[in-house]
Amino acid sequence: MAASPENPAPTTPRRKPGRHRGEGQWAVGHFTPLNGNEQVKKDDDGLNVRTRIETIYSKRGFDSIDPSDLRGRMRWWGLYTQRRQGIDGGKTAILEPEELDDEFFMLRVRIDGGRLTTEQLRVIGEISQEFARGTADLTDRQNIQYHWIRIEDVPEIWERLEAVGLSTTEACGDTPRTILGSPVAGIAADEIIDGSPAVDEIHRRFIGNPAFSNLPRKFKTAISGSPQLDVAHEINDIAFVGVDHPEHGPGFDLWVGGGLSTNPKLGVRLGAWVPLDEVPDVFEGVISIFRDYGYRRLRNRARLKFLVADWGPEKFRQVLQDEYLKRDLLDGPAPELPKDVWRDHLGVHRQNDGRFYIGFAPRVGRVDGATLSKIAELAETHGSGRLRTTTEQKLIVLDVEEDRVESLVAGLESLGLKVNASPFRRGTMACTGIEFCKLAIVETKARGASLIDELERRIPEFDEPITININGCPNSCARIQVADIGLKGQLVLDDEGNQVEGFQVHLGGALGLEAGFGRKVRGLKVTSAELPDYVERVLKRFQAERAEGERFATWTARASEEALS
Repeated sequence: MAASPENPAPTTPRRKPGRHRGEGQWAVGHFTPLNGNEQVKKDDDGLNVRTRIETIYSKRGFDSIDPSDLRGRMRWWGLYTQRRQGIDGGKTAILEPEELDDEFFMLRVRIDGGRLTTEQLRVIGEISQEFARGTADLTDRQNIQYHWIRIEDVPEIWERLEAVGLSTTEACGDTPRTILGSPVAGIAADEIIDGSPAVDEIHRRFIGNPAFSNLPRKFKTAISGSPQLDVAHEINDIAFVGVDHPEHGPGFDLWVGGGLSTNPKLGVRLGAWVPLDEVPDVFEGVISIFRDYGYRRLRNRARLKFLVADWGPEKFRQVLQDEYLKRDLLDGPAPELPKDVWRDHLGVHRQNDGRFYIGFAPRVGRVDGATLSKIAELAETHGSGRLRTTTEQKLIVLDVEEDRVESLVAGLESLGLKVNASPFRRGTMACTGIEFCKLAIVETKARGASLIDELERRIPEFDEPITININGCPNSCARIQVADIGLKGQLVLDDEGNQVEGFQVHLGGALGLEAGFGRKVRGLKVTSAELPDYVERVLKRFQAERAEGERFATWTARASEEALS
């Protein structure tokens, strides 16, 4: 039986609470909420707020929303209040929540495995145009986010999404978030194993399940059988990575405990090989450990990565086997490093059935409803009924016959969506930023788009893989610590002593190839206005100083601070 305040875990004896009543771990008997967030979840399951939205808040308006629902439980249905317009970054940490809240919402559509039909994309586009002032951003977790959503419109939006098999259930909150999947699952010619059945079964069994709707914090999942390691497995709470076992064949290598934010940690291998049909059970075991043993005292220590760091992989695997699976896992090999630095599937690629898939790039994930509707129409016209979102804020059209590829590429390019993109268009990501996010300090989307344009103009000959990730605050939604150039938004002083928007710079982070966190050069900060000059300067130094075949991340590890400034 699952541990809960009513049903303590039977396998572990209670311990007397310490001075601070422990870490709030249910499995050792600490059920008393130790902070306001835990109290809100104990008072009422976040899943229950949907009824109040449909029957009360959508009819009586924004002012009728209970504060505990507004800034807590509504996240269980993908809703966050957005930032009130006109509030500068200097006030982000000063103002009370009610002063930062606008009377509009961000609404996140979860797209597990990144899988979409053209009908679904068309509906997403229509909702954007009717209810979200045209907004529809692609995220680096394969979701699509609206802004400017009114509470009065939410029930109709849900009805339209659910009519085509989409939802916003647990797209936010202390829940199992969207399950990342290889965007070329089931079609890639080089795929080790198709993880889609596991994505589907996890979604069926656990999403919207009250047994797992009160976790210590969010829980992020990634499943990919691609040798390109295309789901950022190192920074998820749990990841299943495709490998070929020498005796048992294709399956998955199990990783746990990854995550970024202000205390980044790379996930660790448990050394266990998991066959496809056992992935959902192993997922249940790991998420149950998090629910039962996860730290609930301090929000900033409530992610699974802290428990994994304290226990170590050996103890974590032992608890998983002994207390939850009731059996041993098979040992297995580690995944091989990818052959290609780029893992976004951009460009034209042959599928395993002889047809083609085509990956294309908007600027920093910024699209709009009208464009999404046109993409759906283009895909259907060229014979495709399927698309995928990626973990790099890109889109892919699947199942295109060879004689229609050229025409589809031309159609996408006419919409400003690059199939043959520069390294800067391809490698630059940005979070939501101060335009809508209440945590942000600086602008990101427009800054990223203009940076791409400037770099394409200034160094058009640059053709090396490069990732430039722009974040509006320290929380790293845009994965700044694992980018070649990671930019963390903060207020800085310009040459005249004025406080302006700017960035702390991280250099040489990476995933996949020698995964690690970027280097921070002492005192290296740039203003937003100086950003194009700085990036141009450091990339030109890289071009001048790099060894044959040397990657940017490797060069930054040995370069002098002067060269990086």
